Amino acid sequence: MNAPSKHWPTTDQRHHALVTDIFDATARMEFAQSYPEVPHKLRHALDRHPLLDLEALAQLAESLPEASIEFNRGDLPIGIDDKPGETGLSIGETIRQVGEANSWAALKNIEQVPAYEELLMELLGELRDEIEAKTGAMLTPQGFIFISSPNAVTPYHFDPEHNILLQIRGSKVMTQFPAGDARFAPDEVHESYHSGGPRELKWDDSYMDQARAFALGPGDAVFVPVMAPHFVQNGPASSVSLSITWRSEWSYAESDARGLNHLLRQRGFSPRATGRWPMSNAPKAYAFRALRKLGLAR
Repeated sequence: MNAPSKHWPTTDQRHHALVTDIFDATARMEFAQSYPEVPHKLRHALDRHPLLDLEALAQLAESLPEASIEFNRGDLPIGIDDKPGETGLSIGETIRQVGEANSWAALKNIEQVPAYEELLMELLGELRDEIEAKTGAMLTPQGFIFISSPNAVTPYHFDPEHNILLQIRGSKVMTQFPAGDARFAPDEVHESYHSGGPRELKWDDSYMDQARAFALGPGDAVFVPVMAPHFVQNGPASSVSLSITWRSEWSYAESDARGLNHLLRQRGFSPRATGRWPMSNAPKAYAFRALRKLGLAR
């Protein structure tokens, strides 16, 4: 990773931007009542921050390793069968020209850069008590930034983390579907994902009868439960969103239990699906971890 740009905001500027809580008492109460299984909207006070303007994000992208950058065309259908095509621009050009680039970009694991790690940990620190009261220790905090052109689509997929998406500029609609329901994400797809497969899901228009659409503008946020299928439609202006994520022992146990089910299915068995929180997946998870330690699973 290259050294951070000397033009990034100073520590004093960052602290000035965080002199008040990002999530107020009402937001924290709503989060505590709904976490970890109920998707819901929150308000936040991070709609203007020097680390999240386009030039700062372009410089961040140019400093990150290649594995931490994903960008592609933005004019996509809700469901795709493979990775979408490239834009022909560099990542820096994509972000600086996002208003006209017809693109979607993701900057992954922004905590690799100290200034962004500080921002991520301040945000999660405001919710730590509410998180740990429900799902125990907050593990593996990570941050992701999404920069989207007008009307860009993030196709139907799921993610393994507990996640809050904060809208910084522009608008979008995130449409979520029930987590843990095999109709929207079959067990075999979950198991393949946790064994190294893709996270994209097959789309069916009939799913919309169970859709929950969350319209987001600057100052809005939405909580996404672990593995809740969703897609995102950007609004008429370019968009910047910050995703703050964390794992729990429950989410890791669910992942490892899915890994064991994948091995069992490969051997002709029809394993029982893993349980949603607060059900324990510990026995399967421990078995899979033992196999992995012996080199018999990845």
